[in-house]
Amino acid sequence: SSWACMVLARPAWCRHRQHHSLLEARAHESGRTLANLQFEDCTRWKLVLYDADDADFHVLADGTVLMRHHTQLHGQGKTFTVDAWDSTGKKFSASVTVKTQSPHSTQEAASDHQAEVLMFPQARPGLQRQKRDWVIPPIRVPENERGPFPKKLVQIKSNRDKATKIIYSITGQGADTPPNGIFTIEAKTGWMMVTQPLDREDIDKYHLFSHAVSENGRPVEEPMEIIITVTDQNDNKPQFTQELFRGSVLEGALPGTSVMQVTATDADDAIETYNGVIAYSILNQEPKEPHPQMFTIHRATGAISVIASGLDREVMREYTLTLQAADLDGEGLTTTASAVIEIVDTNDNAPVFDPRTYTVAVPENEAGREVQRLTVTDTDEVNTAAWQAVYTIVRGNEGGFFTITTDRETNEGILRTAKGLDFEVRSQFVLYVAATNEEPFVVKLTTSTATVTVNVEDVNEAPVFDPPIQTAQVSEDVPIGQKITSYTAQDPDKMQSQTIRYRIGNDPAGWLEIHPENGIVTAKAQLDREAVFVKNNTYPAIVLAVDNGTPPATGTGTLLLTLLDVNDNGPEPDPREITVCNQNPVPQVLTISDKDLPPNTSPFRAELIHGSGMSWAAEMDSKGETLTLKLMEPLKKDIYQVYLRLFDNQNKDQLTVLKAEVCNCEGHAEKCPEERLPVLGVPIILAILGAILALLIILLLLLLFVRRRKVVKEPLLLPEDDTRDNVFYYDEA
Repeated sequence: SSWACMVLARPAWCRHRQHHSLLEARAHESGRTLANLQFEDCTRWKLVLYDADDADFHVLADGTVLMRHHTQLHGQGKTFTVDAWDSTGKKFSASVTVKTQSPHSTQEAASDHQAEVLMFPQARPGLQRQKRDWVIPPIRVPENERGPFPKKLVQIKSNRDKATKIIYSITGQGADTPPNGIFTIEAKTGWMMVTQPLDREDIDKYHLFSHAVSENGRPVEEPMEIIITVTDQNDNKPQFTQELFRGSVLEGALPGTSVMQVTATDADDAIETYNGVIAYSILNQEPKEPHPQMFTIHRATGAISVIASGLDREVMREYTLTLQAADLDGEGLTTTASAVIEIVDTNDNAPVFDPRTYTVAVPENEAGREVQRLTVTDTDEVNTAAWQAVYTIVRGNEGGFFTITTDRETNEGILRTAKGLDFEVRSQFVLYVAATNEEPFVVKLTTSTATVTVNVEDVNEAPVFDPPIQTAQVSEDVPIGQKITSYTAQDPDKMQSQTIRYRIGNDPAGWLEIHPENGIVTAKAQLDREAVFVKNNTYPAIVLAVDNGTPPATGTGTLLLTLLDVNDNGPEPDPREITVCNQNPVPQVLTISDKDLPPNTSPFRAELIHGSGMSWAAEMDSKGETLTLKLMEPLKKDIYQVYLRLFDNQNKDQLTVLKAEVCNCEGHAEKCPEERLPVLGVPIILAILGAILALLIILLLLLLFVRRRKVVKEPLLLPEDDTRDNVFYYDEA
């Protein structure tokens, strides 16, 4: 059977704009538009809300009445009330009845539909070509019609067709512009046809213009706009935007916690019909523990949230949901997708020691030594802050002898000695260690503890000098073999009976020796405070103490000897070599010093001895630290020795021989000037030249005399024997 929707009643105080449509449809076509309710003159405020009191029907915001569910009408149909409210809250109502109709009445309705005629609006008197002042209602054509085609839609007529022959035509989208040829019109009758099924998802509305002209082509009517609205059919399934959605939620999340959002789309109309209205649902959940419905999805938005408590990552790491999206608000075509929800770890499990007790032995005196590795188990996510352990020594470490850190790779606690342990002081430690996580617990949990018993092992410790650095004073002229000091050590190993022997470890000058049994230090050579080995009057030496343990252990002590000064050094001048002029010489200033300490130093005294006082004079300044030496007579250029005897404040004297170079100069001299050659006068030069000339003349005369002498000539050839003796034969063997 088919049905029709009619408004049968309306309130007396409000004028309802009646819209009576007779629509043919199958009873199971949910989402079908039945009617459009509009109220006029009810209020000056806009109606903002509609509601139907029958769950099988729904009213959109524009007053369109839709079927919500599959509905089979029987008998007289169904009557329900539609309420409307304006923005002030005032309510208006109308009754709507959906009645069944017989096939005959449906055919009549179709005939009435086919007989629908659109008339060109009449022009006002006195105007030839005036635009119409009213709007032609849209022509609604369902998409995906079966035909047969072409199919009549509406007849266009002009009221001037009685006076003249009219030729009709249409222009616009779907007629003479792409897509061409979808709509045609019979030129003579004005019947407008559709030539093929329409697709709302391709084009949902066509705008055309109908034209009426006379036989000679002269327009007789103003073009009339025709709007063809393609009504939707539910011919598209919803489509999820992803085949697989991924989301996450913290374990232990409370009901109502948002997890993720999924989205599906539908190409059908979701404004005028329910064909594109999508409803979401969860078809299946895997696994189903601890509850088969741990999650819910918002029917309209696709928002997934937690609905039950008990999410535990350590039990179930993830859930897979099978989702469904159904159009017609859940009653139409469906599609499915999957959602994988990862359960994110939180710190809801405390680390637990395994084992809980440890016993370990550690040698004494070893700082930084690894004592024990402690292990814990934690079922939270590995390598996260909820899994990473933090270890703390809560008791037994009052002296700060131990530290504990975390191995980032294994999550073990590494217990080490912070400083050396002493068996003789304390032979055992009992430590209590607690383990937590880097991330705080999200729930109240019991903290696990472990007990570590550390037994200190006794080892042979080196003897210890007391004090480790010993100072002593001794005169630098201490006799050889005399005791200087005593320096001994104690053996920390009180539980062992050991003897200690001493020896010198480092003695740069070789001045000291120590008794091997009692530690008495004596001088084996003469000490000298002024030696290069002594700095600031202090001489350092290293003393060793060796026990007889297995293996032997050696302790080290430092002996600092402060050497007391004795007057064993005389004064010395600086410089020891001087240069002076023999004419009007500049006095030479010499600085006097003494390696000894006061009072064995200044003020100094000086005297010249061995005849030096005949040519030189020496005078000390008022402080007795500077000597002025002056040449008293002009000596010839030469190097002289000046004998100077100096006395310190304790009358200890020392003779110094100064080297004095006397130059032929006047005043100040740093070194003797070079001697110049004497300049010869002209007469002397002439005399020299004359002597040379006379010598040459004498030599010439002597040569002439020799040549005049009669000389006996010797034979030019050698004797025969000599000739033979001087001949060489090269071919001799």
